[in-house]
Amino acid sequence: MEELLPLGTIVYLENGTKKIMVVGRGAVMEDEDTGEDVYFDYMGTPYPEGIDPENAIFFNEDNVDEVLFTGFKDEEEKRFQKLYKEWEDGLSIDKKLV
Repeated sequence: MEELLPLGTIVYLENGTKKIMVVGRGAVMEDEDTGEDVYFDYMGTPYPEGIDPENAIFFNEDNVDEVLFTGFKDEEEKRFQKLYKEWEDGLSIDKKLV
């Protein structure tokens, strides 16, 4: 992956029929089965309904089938991308396959 999708990006996931909006990036959480930390590229929410903490969708770049709309990018986003890449390179946990 060259760059993360910006916040506000709208995608379809593989075999998905519902639009998903990217609302978070770099989610690290505990796997319920193993207790180990797992990493996801993105956190999404159904579009147009919006955020419902009970139904957050966690997914990786490989799960994106189609980008319908690309979110906002500015100088802060460019800086975030640089820092995020450094953080991601230092991770010692695996991505969870969904």
